[in-house]
Amino acid sequence: MRGMPDRTREKRPADVNQRAKMIVGIATGEIGDEEDIGDKHPEAVALGRLGGKKGGRARALSLTPEQRREIAKKAAMARWGKNS
Repeated sequence: MRGMPDRTREKRPADVNQRAKMIVGIATGEIGDEEDIGDKHPEAVALGRLGGKKGGRARALSLTPEQRREIAKKAAMARWGKNS
């Protein structure tokens, strides 16, 4: 089950002054604002992002109205409980 996102690895500084310095650095181009992909292969990351961008729309187009209704019901029950 998913909970709150893990905020312990936040990349932005919590201190207001350090964050302001970072924002100025990004705005002036001294600091890059790219997402760190770590040890992942850049082409694989790009391909995964491309598939992820297509996935939701392709799935929505392939579902029938009845299937969408059932998915929405299930989501509402999960969010609001079984009081309905």
